[in-house]
Amino acid sequence: MSSDEDSGRGRGHVVGGMVTAAGVDHVRLSYLYLDDGDVDGFGSLLHEDVELRRPDAPPGHGRAEVLRIHREGLVPPARHTLDRIVAEGDSVVVMGRAGELPFVDVFTLSPEAMLRDCRRYYYVAP
Repeated sequence: MSSDEDSGRGRGHVVGGMVTAAGVDHVRLSYLYLDDGDVDGFGSLLHEDVELRRPDAPPGHGRAEVLRIHREGLVPPARHTLDRIVAEGDSVVVMGRAGELPFVDVFTLSPEAMLRDCRRYYYVAP
């Protein structure tokens, strides 16, 4: 188990196995909703104070802003293929491809298994 306090975020909650499992389900659903263009469904998985950080879109803070960014097409559309999901405590890491571009998404979960933070990293050949 990990806690936000131990990881330096200072929120002090401890995430158990059931929350982690539900968070993994929410992460999987988030890709399905986005691939289907269901922004409202995607929004149902987001914590009110969610943060979105990706190199190909403006940063977003808060559910309303993150949904606006998606509705306005500021996040490039792509079909997601998930190759691997690794989860522990309040963290879920996804490795996959957005179209043909390899990516890693790092999610942080709230105590209710909502998506609180998502950071995307792309692989770029040297």
